[in-house]
Amino acid sequence: MGPLVINEIISENTNLFLAFIIGIGFGFVLESSGFSSSRKLAGVFYGYDTVVLKVFFTGAITCMLGLLFFSLFGWIDLNLVYVNPTYLTSAVVGGIIMGAGFIIGGFCPGTSFCGAAIGKLDAMVFVVGLFLGVLIFGLGYNLWDGLYMAKNLGAPKISESLGMSDGIFALILILIALAMFTAGEWAEKKFPREEY
Repeated sequence: MGPLVINEIISENTNLFLAFIIGIGFGFVLESSGFSSSRKLAGVFYGYDTVVLKVFFTGAITCMLGLLFFSLFGWIDLNLVYVNPTYLTSAVVGGIIMGAGFIIGGFCPGTSFCGAAIGKLDAMVFVVGLFLGVLIFGLGYNLWDGLYMAKNLGAPKISESLGMSDGIFALILILIALAMFTAGEWAEKKFPREEY
């Protein structure tokens, strides 16, 4: 819950309770949005349903703008926000594995738990596969730690890499999102899903 525990505004137990409540709320929103359906999730790859693209892009933009405005008002120091380091090789390999799993199984890790929670068998199989993958990765870590740690780029910001301010980058990203939303609407009309 952000800096609330560190600044002793709330206790660690309250923090865990709030995380639990927020997790339930997030799961409820996923299920209400239809994200427990592998057909809906895979629809983004086939063009007949782009809701997933719209929801996640909207979430990312909302977070980005929230952080920018919080920084502007002096409520948060963006230099203190932790950013995971980028290991290029493992990011590419992991993206290929994740993308293949997504298109084959129709779920990402979060939505598979959402589907499993309401009793969908395909989601349960996906969750079992997820845990097997984690187990194989953990037990065999010494075999591929060189691959995992290859090409450490640190924690670069795209705006810095492009030589522009965070605000200009945010504006460009919003325009790209609007273009993608328009393209998504076009794709849904062009490639409608046949009902059986």
